[in-house]
Amino acid sequence: MDQPSTNAYSIRAVQRVCDILDLIQENPEGFTLTQVAERAAFPKSSAFRYLATLEERRYVRRDEPTGLFRIGAAFLPLQSQQLNVLADRARPQLNRLRDRFSETINLGILDRNRVSYIEIVESPKSVRLAARPGDRDPIHCTALGKAIASTLDLDRVKAILAAEGMPRRTRTTITSVRAYLSELDRIRELGYAIDDQENEDEGRCVAVPLPGIGLPASISLSAPASRFATDQVPAVAAELQRAAETLVKDFTGV
Repeated sequence: MDQPSTNAYSIRAVQRVCDILDLIQENPEGFTLTQVAERAAFPKSSAFRYLATLEERRYVRRDEPTGLFRIGAAFLPLQSQQLNVLADRARPQLNRLRDRFSETINLGILDRNRVSYIEIVESPKSVRLAARPGDRDPIHCTALGKAIASTLDLDRVKAILAAEGMPRRTRTTITSVRAYLSELDRIRELGYAIDDQENEDEGRCVAVPLPGIGLPASISLSAPASRFATDQVPAVAAELQRAAETLVKDFTGV
């Protein structure tokens, strides 16, 4: 709940709009009508009228399948600028990780229902796993997607899985919602996600989320399974976590 302003010139309606805009920034993956009402401390009917006005001006959009409100097209230039800044700030850490392990390092973000690769630093080795910037992969079979999903609301994850399905990419792909949600619990406990030949045969990947930056993002290392054994995963994950902490501080200035 917001606190009353001590500024004599403060306008209550503007304060409420600012509360909603703060909520958009904090929850780029989506927020509910109830969250808006609680943040601005007014009835749902009033919250809906504010959201309807913001939707008319394209500052928010309502996702029909889930009922969640998300950032609208009017904010897209700002969001694009944020992505550019994130990629710039991430590049030194991605390069350092590539040099440390000689494997491909990725930066991905949730783009609607899929993970979009926004920065890729390829392995110098001739045999490597590497996507292309702009490629979009499902969240159920990629380490980047799992890491991001572990930070989302449960309803949002279920909505994505319902919309996209869980097609089997390999013999080890998780295709059950229950099994996937159990995997997310494990990821939250460990602090990292693994794609163990689930998206591509003979491909292994480990990823960690980037919490607190206002964007649903993660970084990962991907390599042929023959070169990246499962017993190496914890050490690589620890390096990714250290890089993620540095990146978050650089991006947020905290």
